[in-house]
Amino acid sequence: MLTGRVASVTDGDTIVVRLDGGTSERLRYIGVDTPESVPGAPVECFGRRAAAANARVVGGRRVLLRVGAEPRDDYGRLLAYVFLARRGGEAGLFVNAFLVARGYARTLTIAPNDDRAPLFAALESAAGRRGRGLWSACAG
Repeated sequence: MLTGRVASVTDGDTIVVRLDGGTSERLRYIGVDTPESVPGAPVECFGRRAAAANARVVGGRRVLLRVGAEPRDDYGRLLAYVFLARRGGEAGLFVNAFLVARGYARTLTIAPNDDRAPLFAALESAAGRRGRGLWSACAG
């Protein structure tokens, strides 16, 4: 696993991480897709809330990154599962799963980075049934 600190939050599913080795990486969360909220693109329903939630959870925090089998997307972003780092360095909150469970994100399954797809699908289904987040605020 890679370790670093979140330098900035781009939107609900993209962050910039300053790795412990000193380099910065633009990173896209694996398995989740939040509504758009970035400049230059139309803001989608719940996009700003998803971005704000992501910023509250990870902004400035130390994180552990499990890079996907396919390490980069077509835009050159690092693809990873993101965990908040606890004292002692162990993995804490699984951020990708948190976003889906709270209704800030839908699942996005793209092989070969699909090993957590069953978990994300179950969390999305539960969030939808409970009307959490975008499931109550947005149509569909």
